[in-house]
Amino acid sequence: MNVKPLLILLGLALATIFALVCVLLTRGRAPSICQHLPPAQEDTQDGQSLVFADLTPEEMAQVVRYLQGNLGVQLVDASRAKPSDNCIASVDLQVPAKAEVLRFLDGGGARPPREALAVLYFGNQPDPNVTEDVVGPLPTPAYHRDVTVQKYGGKVPYHRRPTLAVEYKQIGGFLKSQVFPSAPAFMQQVMEYDGSSLAVLTAAPRGFQSGDRITWFVLFQNVSGFFVHPVGLEVLVDHSSLDISQWAVSRVFYNGQYYRDMVQLESAYVQGRISVEKVQKAPQDGDFSSMKPRAPLAALFPLQYEPQGPRYSVRNNLVLFQAWSFAFGMSVSTGLRLFDIRHKGERVAYEISVQEALSVYGSNCPGGMSTRYMDGSFGLGRYTSPLVRGVDCPYLATYLDVHYLAHSQVSRLTRNALCIFEQNLGSPLRRHYSNLQSLYYGGLVNSALVVRSIATVGNYDYVWDFIFYQNGAIEGKVQATGYPSSSFFHGDGLRYGNRLWEHTLGTIHTHFINYKVDLDVGGVKNSLVAHDMAFEMAQAPWSPEQQIERPRLTKKVLDTEDQAAFRLQSKMPRYIYFAANSKNKWGHQRGYRIQITSFAGDHIPEASSMERAISWARYQLAVTRRKEEEPTSTSIYNQNDPWTPTVAFADFINNETITNEDLVAWITTGFLHIPHSEDIPNTVTVGNSVGFLLRPYNYYDLDPSIYSHDGVFFTNEQDFTACEINPLACLPKTASCLPNFPPFTYDGFQNM
Repeated sequence: MNVKPLLILLGLALATIFALVCVLLTRGRAPSICQHLPPAQEDTQDGQSLVFADLTPEEMAQVVRYLQGNLGVQLVDASRAKPSDNCIASVDLQVPAKAEVLRFLDGGGARPPREALAVLYFGNQPDPNVTEDVVGPLPTPAYHRDVTVQKYGGKVPYHRRPTLAVEYKQIGGFLKSQVFPSAPAFMQQVMEYDGSSLAVLTAAPRGFQSGDRITWFVLFQNVSGFFVHPVGLEVLVDHSSLDISQWAVSRVFYNGQYYRDMVQLESAYVQGRISVEKVQKAPQDGDFSSMKPRAPLAALFPLQYEPQGPRYSVRNNLVLFQAWSFAFGMSVSTGLRLFDIRHKGERVAYEISVQEALSVYGSNCPGGMSTRYMDGSFGLGRYTSPLVRGVDCPYLATYLDVHYLAHSQVSRLTRNALCIFEQNLGSPLRRHYSNLQSLYYGGLVNSALVVRSIATVGNYDYVWDFIFYQNGAIEGKVQATGYPSSSFFHGDGLRYGNRLWEHTLGTIHTHFINYKVDLDVGGVKNSLVAHDMAFEMAQAPWSPEQQIERPRLTKKVLDTEDQAAFRLQSKMPRYIYFAANSKNKWGHQRGYRIQITSFAGDHIPEASSMERAISWARYQLAVTRRKEEEPTSTSIYNQNDPWTPTVAFADFINNETITNEDLVAWITTGFLHIPHSEDIPNTVTVGNSVGFLLRPYNYYDLDPSIYSHDGVFFTNEQDFTACEINPLACLPKTASCLPNFPPFTYDGFQNM
């Protein structure tokens, strides 16, 4: 065989490969990793935002140690306490008085002492009660003071205490060890109960009058998405006694019929006197309620990245973004809250915070028809869930952990509980294309900063957003998802919802969300002004025999709290704003407008014995004088005693003058949810998003976003392909880089 031709061919092949490699390397180099530029903003506050910072784990531990050593009573760890014990239910930041904070922030005054608020359950004493103690100064506590009477006008009765996790565990043990065994044939043959095959969901409130602690517990198959797997059995437990051995069953409900207790149900079953509707046992994944995708993986969904790194910064609890700065925190009970919100260096709001999330249910089953969940009592902050990178927030968002102390004497960590990111909303904030007279295009991408947390309270997941826009607007938004709560489908169930599966009734319910918005527009003292429109008839000046209907501006100053309280379904002025004592260049009072987006259902009738506990939901907007003794619109104690509410918002509105005063807007938004078949496997956020906007109204002399670095403008006479004319033309150079995606991790199933 002649080897020479083979060697020649091999040499030519190698040369060809080498030439191709050279061409590829010279024609298109692989993009480099995106390089981060430092944010343009600088922190000039020198740690002032820390006055609003959440307690650290070390501070919480110091508070617990101090209370254990200085109250003169034995404190049992709340994670294992009996109702008859003393324990620390929660420890949170005691936010200093506003006047103190403003002296510190604006007037060079001393930093307010750092303090904690401890909620204490005193069950082991002659007069059991709930006490709130302020403990300070941190980090080394030396004093505590009881503020319960100061805040609520008296001691908080013990029956009002929010239910601890350990009490639910004790009730579960009571059902398993004493209640279910009293109906062995029914539980085995109908429920197919094996000791762990049923899940329990609480109703609330707990009874019909003050002092009651009698709760309906609804039974479901213990599978994935159990909320839509009712089995038809509900048990009313009287757990009002501090002696667990005295707990008892008051009623039992099964498939439309009521029984005195499980013994009577068992007797009726054995004698064949009940209508049995046996539910087919679902697989562990829940079958129809499983959220496992039903489709294979395909092309990857779009992702966003920052080619030159984040344009915002987060230092401790302070966020800086373009002209914005604000401090953030997480309340154990009410969740995400913001303080000292400034635009272009000037404070526009002192506090924006969630107050409450309320759901009122209808059903023909007892648990459903008696449910009015006030989620602040369960803990919107405590139930903030770990965020999944790439789904709950953009993959490259900044993720922050949260520490809290509740239902235990040891603080707990929720990883990735908050995310912060800048989002290109995919549409212009403003634009104009001119093809008349001069020819040009001008526009600004709508890129906004989002701060987000998601609270999973039982079946529902609430996505809480605060959004900061380049034109000086702030948006508060909540999106609801998770599973619909359900009842067992029987009888006239279709009067109360839609049938979602064979035995599942998706029950009608309302969602009401309340916010506190403490605007300080051009200073602390503001007035409330309403602008709207009315049509007037006018003669045409050029043709007096003709008439024109023309809209004109109407103006009114709302002088009192009564005038500023707008009922839920009433007509409200379309432009309502906090007005400053200063004017802009054009002689108008500088203001920030409140614009609400809501599709709320009806409020519970005011004749209801529990309505005062949720009387904030009467109003879509109520503006009151700001008072330190009215810090929140509700109380964590209202859930378990709504008949004698610890805080009744209706009492805040007493016709005081609100002209040139420090004012607070209490905003209620919400929607009616009638679950439907598309809520299976669970509810989507689309269409279930409500909230409010705070928008500059003559606050500036012109739109401040004109000073944004993101603006685009070019004329027909300019070279719009040149980078110095049009920054979009530079994208092949400035944005052709590889984002650095960190490895996916998730700690959401740790420390449950």
